Amino acid sequence: MPILFLGHGSPMNAIEENEFVKGFRKIGAGIPRPDAILCISAHWETRGTFVTSMEKPETIHDFGGFPRELYEVEYPAPGSPEMAREVMEIVTKTKIEPDYQWGLDHGAWSVIKHLYPDASVPVVQMSLDYTKPAEYHYRLAKELSPLRKKGVLIIGSGNMIHNLRLAAWDKLYDNFAYDWAIDADTRMKKFMQEENHQELIDYTAQGEPFRLAIPTPEHYLPLLYILALKEKQESINLFNDKTVAGSLSMTSLKI
Repeated sequence: MPILFLGHGSPMNAIEENEFVKGFRKIGAGIPRPDAILCISAHWETRGTFVTSMEKPETIHDFGGFPRELYEVEYPAPGSPEMAREVMEIVTKTKIEPDYQWGLDHGAWSVIKHLYPDASVPVVQMSLDYTKPAEYHYRLAKELSPLRKKGVLIIGSGNMIHNLRLAAWDKLYDNFAYDWAIDADTRMKKFMQEENHQELIDYTAQGEPFRLAIPTPEHYLPLLYILALKEKQESINLFNDKTVAGSLSMTSLKI
């Protein structure tokens, strides 16, 4: 299976019709239909690493201040306790625990619903251990590689650049980026194309533009999961490659 990093942006992308939603749909139509999905979302941070292990994960509306229509969205994709067990078995560098409480947060369902609107593909989420450094997440991701050969679509959902405190909300629908965001975006893509993953792992050493682009790591780490799974002969294809509101990158990639 290919692997995807999806810049999920605002939860409103779940119900709006825009260029980013069209990009998600186009990607979904162009890849093989998976037997299951493993999603690493920016919006599930835990102490330790967990996988959702229930048969019917609930749709979590983990946001505030949006229209009622958004809270009424349900994405009733089944879970896969079998795949959750497999994840727990193939990862040996750390202990993965089952979770029966979380469900699917908006980092998962707001984008997966555009790939598979019939909600028929089982979805399992894996959490981000907020106590661990980037190198830990990158190495953990590599252990997930066997799933690709078993019909599992692995998705990282976050944003390469995500600084809501500096967002220019009056330019949300403009292709506008601050100078520091352009700098960080250019260098991130350069490192990716050069297979220079270590510089991306060491993002805190990349200076002020990266500090502003990644004020907290949770939206950036899902990118490292996907890059870690890239094999040498595979190419990176960018889509939805745009920065909005000055400080929010919607850039997504398929490997």
